[in-house]
Amino acid sequence: MWQNRESQSTAPSTSRPEVVANSVSATSTATHASWLSPTMRVKGEISANEDLLVDGKVEGSVSVGEHRLTVGQNGQVSGGLAAREIIIYGKVDGNHKVVSESIEIKKDALMIGDVTARRIVIEDGASFKGSIEIEESSKQVGSSLDNPIARTRSTSA
Repeated sequence: MWQNRESQSTAPSTSRPEVVANSVSATSTATHASWLSPTMRVKGEISANEDLLVDGKVEGSVSVGEHRLTVGQNGQVSGGLAAREIIIYGKVDGNHKVVSESIEIKKDALMIGDVTARRIVIEDGASFKGSIEIEESSKQVGSSLDNPIARTRSTSA
């Protein structure tokens, strides 16, 4: 009775609720980020084609292709990681491969595993156990953990 005609004509025809996800930035229109909340647990492989924030627990590999993967302060991942950019605030546990163009291990983070990247930053106060292999800048880092990536070979004289 009190609705105007414009709102009646644009109302959806179904009563299906709209799902709204938290985004990293309210002004960001170019990228959409997905978020795994602290109360969520995933067993198995996660693959996506967008930025991902993991604040829950993942038992398996996580691959987001040419996007950013962030392991939040509450995040725990026990599996391999593959992304263009990886930022770790939480725990990446287990001896798994981490493949990225750049990786940052922040203060108070724990990282156990083998890293292959073009650039790596380990802040004071972070814990790291594993090996680091620096990629040549002319080679492209693969986006999948299943595909082997080109590795830099060192030779001695």
